[in-house]
Amino acid sequence: MRRETVSVKIGDLYIGSKHDVKTQSMTTASTADTKPSIEEAIRIFNAGGQLVRFTAPSIKEAKNLENIRNGLIKKGYSKPLVADIHFTPNAAIVASKIVEKVRINPGNFVDKKKFEIREYDNDTYQQEVKKIEKKFIDLINSCKKNDTALRIGTNHGSLSDRIMNKFGDTPLGMVESAMEFLRVCKNENFDQVVLSMKSSNPIVMIHAYRLLVKKMESEKMFFPLHLGVTEAGDGLDGRIKSALGIGTLLSEGLGDTIRVSLTEDPEFEIPAAEKILSKIESMSIKESDFNNIRAFSFYKRESFEVENIGNMNHPIVISNDESLFEENSPDYIFTLDPSLVNKDKKYILPFNEWNKCNLKNTFPYYDSIKEFRKSGKKSKKINFVKLNFDRIKNTINQSFNNKVVFVLDVTSRSRHDLLDAINFFEEQKINNPVVFKGNYDEKDFEKIAIDVSIDIGSLFLEGMGNGIWISCSKNTDKVNELSFLILQNTRTRIFKTDYISCPSCGRTKFDLQETTLMVKEYTSHLKGLKISVMGCIVNGPGEMADADYGYVGSGTGFISLYKGKQLVKRNIPSKHAVDELIQLIKENGDWTDP
Repeated sequence: MRRETVSVKIGDLYIGSKHDVKTQSMTTASTADTKPSIEEAIRIFNAGGQLVRFTAPSIKEAKNLENIRNGLIKKGYSKPLVADIHFTPNAAIVASKIVEKVRINPGNFVDKKKFEIREYDNDTYQQEVKKIEKKFIDLINSCKKNDTALRIGTNHGSLSDRIMNKFGDTPLGMVESAMEFLRVCKNENFDQVVLSMKSSNPIVMIHAYRLLVKKMESEKMFFPLHLGVTEAGDGLDGRIKSALGIGTLLSEGLGDTIRVSLTEDPEFEIPAAEKILSKIESMSIKESDFNNIRAFSFYKRESFEVENIGNMNHPIVISNDESLFEENSPDYIFTLDPSLVNKDKKYILPFNEWNKCNLKNTFPYYDSIKEFRKSGKKSKKINFVKLNFDRIKNTINQSFNNKVVFVLDVTSRSRHDLLDAINFFEEQKINNPVVFKGNYDEKDFEKIAIDVSIDIGSLFLEGMGNGIWISCSKNTDKVNELSFLILQNTRTRIFKTDYISCPSCGRTKFDLQETTLMVKEYTSHLKGLKISVMGCIVNGPGEMADADYGYVGSGTGFISLYKGKQLVKRNIPSKHAVDELIQLIKENGDWTDP
């Protein structure tokens, strides 16, 4: 059951719990360039997007939204448009007279971020909040007059100095940043508001949304939510990261409109978003439990160690395919045929086959607890035992020995079944390691990646699971890559460089896709390093909190480099920027030759 909200009218579109979840994207062309902006919007609409957003960094771009609107109408497109505003309240007021919805960022709508560390007494803090109220009421009044909706879009990467100094770079800080604006809306009797809490880290994003809902409920507010993982990146990484964050919240009944933010052409975001919604439609919805220990913080499930599984070991990968994925191969290979066993690898065999052979590098897989208990022979190292979800509470009434690893098969089940099983184990203090298994028969590998991320990846994201076992009848050659990428994007097993890259917009002054590929070409061997590639200053420095190095557009043809949040080199010509980035990494001792 979805969380109940008010309905927000955006042109002829409605967002809220009484309406279906809407998909949207954002153009990458400059909003001052009418023709390319129209062409991109049409591509998004034709792909199935229901809302298109344009950045308006100044009054000039805000005014040009009228030309874009008229151009789209001439071509037969009358769907709602959204203006994206940072730093310029006056541009927001202009845009509110033209488009159906305006998005503002509470971190920079009034505040000018200076990265200052200072103490705020209560009076000084409230004085700054009053400044917000004065500027913000003008926008609210314009929205009321023009029947325009508003999104208060908080970004983890651009919290104000005031919020940062009081609450830190935290989900609570994100929530309080939005609540300052929401309270003004409530006082002004304006309820045509949508909220978002975006971060490039899915778990931060999830915690922030849950906390926001709890906070709103305590103050009798019921506004819809726009979901997204910002700077998700490209390719499978971007889709996995987005599915982890968006899918988790949707499965809990939270979320009324979504965007998958990819460093790709914007129309490619829509099919990925639709596949997330398709997965959610096939599941039961289970409301968020705000009393759960994992609701607002990361908590790793305790487990004992069975060989290299459980306790502090990173999650293992089990596969039916033993082929290498780059420098990685699965930790264990499942096979039905003992004759295929290679002495240099570890194998799992069905118990009956394992029972016949005498190979040291093989381990039994029991199809049920009953089979395990009845078997006369057991491995002295590892026994993999599949559990029946429907009978877990009746059959596990005693501790299993310390050589048993449980296998929970999510096929034809959902993440909620896995959650219930793990919660039961924790209540009963059953600390055997757990492997999550799933079988996927889709031809569309993007759909498989999204489904696995929601079914299984979302559990790793919250500290559960000691292994992943995916089987695909139609995409066997891609299974190992997918397994490792899910662990990478849940940050439970790092095997490569982690990239945080924004999806580009009209503020970006260079080809973000091309630049991201170039940065990857020279740095992809730096395992465990986090590198941000940002189109502009809006989120750049803030999202550096989650990155080791940042590559941020600072003007047409110029780049600034960051070490963490610290600006190190300013306004480097683009053609030299990657070399300078490599030099910065070397100077800090993080470089290794490929």
